[in-house]
Amino acid sequence: MKITIAGLLISLVQLGSIYAQDRKMDHFITNLMGKMTVEEKIGQLNLVTGGEAVTGSAVSTGVESKIKEGNIGGIFSMSSPAKIRQAQELAVKHSRLGIPIIFGMDVIHGYKTMFPIPLGLAATWDMELIRESARIAAVEATADGLNWTFSPMVDISRDPRWGRISEGSGEDTYLSSRIATEMVKGYQGANLDAHNTLMACVKHFALYGAAEGGRDYHTTDMSLHRMYNEYLPPYKAAIDAGAGTVMTSFNDINGVPATANRWLMTDLLRKQWGFKGMVVTDYTAINELIDHGLGDLQTVSALSLKAGVHMDMVGEGFLSTLKKSLEEGKVTRAEIDEACRLILEAKYKLGLFDDPFRYCSDERAKNNILTKDHLAKAREAAAKSFVLLKNDNNLLPLKKQGTVAVIGPLANSGANMPGTWSVSADLANTQSLVDGMKDALGNKVKIMTHLGSNLVADAAYQERATMFGRTIPRDERPEQEIISEAIRVAEDADVIVAALGEGSEMSGESSSRTDLNIPATQRRLLEALLKTGKPVVLVLFTGRPLTLTWEDKHVPAILNVWFGGTETGKAVADVLFGDITPSGKLPATFPQNVGQIPLYYSAKNTGRPLAEGAWFQKFRSNYLDVTNEPLYPFGYGLSYTTFEYGDIKLDKKSIAAGQHIQADITVTNTGNYDGEEIVQLYIRDLVGSVTRPVKELKAFEKISLKKGESRTVSFTISEDDLKFYNQELKFTAEPGDFTLFIGPDSKNTKEIDFKLL
Repeated sequence: MKITIAGLLISLVQLGSIYAQDRKMDHFITNLMGKMTVEEKIGQLNLVTGGEAVTGSAVSTGVESKIKEGNIGGIFSMSSPAKIRQAQELAVKHSRLGIPIIFGMDVIHGYKTMFPIPLGLAATWDMELIRESARIAAVEATADGLNWTFSPMVDISRDPRWGRISEGSGEDTYLSSRIATEMVKGYQGANLDAHNTLMACVKHFALYGAAEGGRDYHTTDMSLHRMYNEYLPPYKAAIDAGAGTVMTSFNDINGVPATANRWLMTDLLRKQWGFKGMVVTDYTAINELIDHGLGDLQTVSALSLKAGVHMDMVGEGFLSTLKKSLEEGKVTRAEIDEACRLILEAKYKLGLFDDPFRYCSDERAKNNILTKDHLAKAREAAAKSFVLLKNDNNLLPLKKQGTVAVIGPLANSGANMPGTWSVSADLANTQSLVDGMKDALGNKVKIMTHLGSNLVADAAYQERATMFGRTIPRDERPEQEIISEAIRVAEDADVIVAALGEGSEMSGESSSRTDLNIPATQRRLLEALLKTGKPVVLVLFTGRPLTLTWEDKHVPAILNVWFGGTETGKAVADVLFGDITPSGKLPATFPQNVGQIPLYYSAKNTGRPLAEGAWFQKFRSNYLDVTNEPLYPFGYGLSYTTFEYGDIKLDKKSIAAGQHIQADITVTNTGNYDGEEIVQLYIRDLVGSVTRPVKELKAFEKISLKKGESRTVSFTISEDDLKFYNQELKFTAEPGDFTLFIGPDSKNTKEIDFKLL
């Protein structure tokens, strides 16, 4: 890299400015803390809920009096300029020192303008779009008075039984790290004290997505080698991008729950990675250490503070026990001061000491939320997130003519379209799939609709699966009677769109599943629809990979639409009828059945690998009843057009330390539609001092090609791309042989070998 004198001078000036700002902040906070009592310092460590949205079983009480007493540092789930202004006035005008409050919310994939669920956003592989989604979320949330978001969630998950896979970016380390970076930059922008930027909170630190059995909040246990190479990089990427805060996870790591884990919160996060911000617990995570078996509330509160946790979400263990622990010598004044200082620094960086009401603007709330431009971007994002899983005989795109029957429990439920973790969405005014399609298509296509089946046969299960206002009305008549009525509707249509899958709350927090099939009552509806002989398109709603072996065998076209957000219905119409060619690619592997889980593309080989293409070999690593292969591999996704990949060309066959290889491949649009393709590059380290994955994603590029157009895509591979954490946890690249793969997904690739000298 060429460094100019002018560039060096600019960098030195910038560093000087940052240093001056840090000195000014340090002086201000030191002066303020000199005036604070121990009780007021502990009060800053207390984060309570405003009561509008609750993600746990506890609810904060006595909030107003605690604000006046200086016993609250932050409030979450309070969202309107008027309410936030009222609470802020209590803090700055009626508490002794007038310290402002920080206001947060789970702004996960949009605020009022909802984008696809994070797993769906990851399926776009579009970094600019993902950053823009976070930018729009920040603009809207800050317009309503918020300044802190509990996002991005960067947990790697390779077990789709875990419901919160919907909230992350899937199974891959590299893709998830790229997305984590873009989300932080989108939220925080270039200037954190601007009135339209949100402070990001990286969660859940750490390893939460590897819960045993896919059961939420459950134990996590893995080697340091796997931790450093596969699960920790997305957190570090978010930290390196400048994320202001970090949230603890619920699980244990090396036998110690994260919230009390000093190795995790201090040795790794602060000493190894250099994180300078504050750490907040997840909802009542300190209190839950009691059930983990670490002691009573006073004991676990002290353990958490000493581990490196600074803010206690809702549990009020810090507020109620730290003074006593200080008096008994179980915590130190320096530990309390450090936590208080970091929280005050976050508020300073947000500009709250300069203007506590900077985020409270009725005018911005009126003009910057659900704007035409925001809705257009959400519609684009939804369409780009959809993954075409199957399209026999080019059934799709449909023609804009005739009659379409949209049948299924997801056809007419606007409240389910935003997906899980859309706590601020206006569910009452969100269009259903049918209404969105009608809006997009006008009078060009006649749309008929019917429930077809209940979401699940069991009423109690459906109630659990449609919480938080996501109700889908049930029809309590016999199942066959409902299906027969739906068939009569379908018989008058030219094409059937089956709107089936999960309800939005069948994935998400505390929504683990052991059966990943489409619910049986919906399957029976689908079977009946297929028997009509009409063309059937399965529009699949899901927050996780499902087991679709039967559907893949019997349904001619399958479009996975995840949960696309506010503009789902219109975006589905855009793709089904060919205004947009689908380009999404899977960020997580779809297994053939649950027994294969965990199943992910970057697994390691065994000493007895199954031969390429074989079904079964005795005394080899395989199953008796199913192949080792996924149903749909990581990175998979079809288009209405086709793409042909040429051979890979390298500019050299070996590199030494400090050098790089350029890999070129020509991609041609050989079909009849313009389209976008995500060209993916993987690498395998063939011989290592420790076992290495069979493939690892190292680069990708999303390209747009008109029909008949060709383009050469170039990738640059350096020694850094070949590095990993070895047995001593040293990040290094080992000389030897490598294979480079390029293709449309992780399975269907061209390959070529090279060496690192």
